[in-house]
Amino acid sequence: GPEELALLERLLGLPKGNKYGVQGERKVPVLQTNNGPGLTGLMTIAAHLVKQAKKDQLLGSTAEEKAVVQQWLEYRVTRVDGSSSKEDTRTILKDLNIHLEDKVYLAGNVFTLADILMYYGLHPVMVELTVQEKEKYLNVSRWFNHIQHYPGVRQHLSKVIFIKNRLYTNAH
Repeated sequence: GPEELALLERLLGLPKGNKYGVQGERKVPVLQTNNGPGLTGLMTIAAHLVKQAKKDQLLGSTAEEKAVVQQWLEYRVTRVDGSSSKEDTRTILKDLNIHLEDKVYLAGNVFTLADILMYYGLHPVMVELTVQEKEKYLNVSRWFNHIQHYPGVRQHLSKVIFIKNRLYTNAH
């Protein structure tokens, strides 16, 4: 919610000063704007910040990329944020693991807002995984490790440790 929006703001190099709140029992993020009504919802606010920072490429360049980014942002809000059980979490990791099999990033070969927000959303999950679980979801682990080393993304979040030799079977 508000914490990750503050992280995103910093990553995008935006000046601080946005006021975030939450609304309802689902703690939906709200951005208070000076003029007019506030913006509601993680995706809406995140996309707004990206446009404010003039980094629209993070939302995808082609129509297809934009759609894929949207799809994963929705997945993040509906599935990841809505997950409550170990079972849910396993399904999410399995989905992502299959999707990332032949991709560097969620939207293919380009780093987008989907990667940033999925990283923030999965951070608490990845921190808890055992070595065996990380190995089971190898593509997710590879992707996550890549994103946490992306300049400016991790910030103060704890670094998740992966066993290097298992993650990269071919030398990098």
